[in-house]
Amino acid sequence: MIDILKAFLLGGCICIIGQLLIDLTKITPARIMVIFVVSGVVLGIFGLYQPLIEWGGAGATVPLVGFGNTLAKGVIKEVDKVGLLGIFTGGVKAAAAGITAAVTFGYIMAIISKPKIKS
Repeated sequence: MIDILKAFLLGGCICIIGQLLIDLTKITPARIMVIFVVSGVVLGIFGLYQPLIEWGGAGATVPLVGFGNTLAKGVIKEVDKVGLLGIFTGGVKAAAAGITAAVTFGYIMAIISKPKIKS
């Protein structure tokens, strides 16, 4: 039960940061998403995100910051394994399951909901 609470608190804090950026700045949502992913990459490179993952579990790994961290860890691992080519392949390999799930379920939801173009 305490793990669920920690995940909720950490994920909620990340969401609060995003909401504050939306409400208090003129930064577009797309740029905020990029800021979150790049923040996860930077925090992952310097090993600062791993303690958050250990404390908050899914509250740290599910948001976009966690996606950036996954990309960074994948690149580091692949560079250690195959050299500089790992810069181009590591992030995609590490995040392949999440990317595939997002595309697949997005497609299924588009079929189910019959989206319409705004007029």
